[in-house]
Amino acid sequence: MAQLIKLQNYITRYEWDIYRYPSQYIRLKQDNWNRIHYLWSNHEPLTGPVAKEEAPKESRWKSLFGRKHLEKPDVEVEKEVVIPKTEDDLKRYFLEHLLPFQFKWATSTISNVSFVDKKYYSDKTLQYFLKRFPDTYLLMYYPIFELRNAPIEGEIILISPLGIEVIYLLEDNPDTVITASDDRSWVYEKDNKQTKRLSPMFALKRSERILKGILEKHDINFPIEKIVLSRTNIINFLSEPYKTRIVGKQDYEKWFQEKRSLVSPLKGNQLKAAEAILKHCQSHYVKRPEWEEDEEQNGFSFIEEDE
Repeated sequence: MAQLIKLQNYITRYEWDIYRYPSQYIRLKQDNWNRIHYLWSNHEPLTGPVAKEEAPKESRWKSLFGRKHLEKPDVEVEKEVVIPKTEDDLKRYFLEHLLPFQFKWATSTISNVSFVDKKYYSDKTLQYFLKRFPDTYLLMYYPIFELRNAPIEGEIILISPLGIEVIYLLEDNPDTVITASDDRSWVYEKDNKQTKRLSPMFALKRSERILKGILEKHDINFPIEKIVLSRTNIINFLSEPYKTRIVGKQDYEKWFQEKRSLVSPLKGNQLKAAEAILKHCQSHYVKRPEWEEDEEQNGFSFIEEDE
């Protein structure tokens, strides 16, 4: 699961210490997976601070990830707990329950918290990037850059151990064929009708300029590649723009497997780049009330180390 290090303009734990949290997350995820897999495969009850030995099995599973959930309705509704039957089901169960943990780190610190738009809790695109990419990918989801006191929204940014990818997600009706005609406008054709729309290159180049400026300011040499990505549409083009990769439906699976197959630890240059970029992102937050700080330190939504 990729790590959400920045969501829009919400405060994030990663901007507090980028050298601590990515590796800590990977370690915590592995420890928790080993624990849940052991308990599941051996049909053993959950014990310790998150569950009681005498509780029914369904209750113990429900308490594994605590009382915090991805969806935050005004009134809690008791839901039936389904214990995973296969290892693949267990993996899906585990990833689903990791999402609240990711959101907690991406929208709060020990002492501060941001007010999050509820739409992000059910954002399928955001969940796709988090669930389908390896742990060593650091995700910035439409971050707000603060440049010369002017906020500028960036595109989706994936920071891997090998470089930065700026992604413009281009998805239309599946029957629409897109043609990258030039840098100014692209052609969309459906049912023999053509329309022109603004080229995604404008938004990609804007984000690329911002990132290049930040890296140069901090004397960091780290490659940047622009990606036009569509999982739903064929994209036709004669030649790709400079330092840009166009990935339409016909090329998507190859691109996706390249991302999934990357086996690499976190790299120093990767963390330096992420740290520098986070320094130039906007963060809106308020001070946590004291009782919320206590809950953060004593509660268990995910078995964490002492903070």
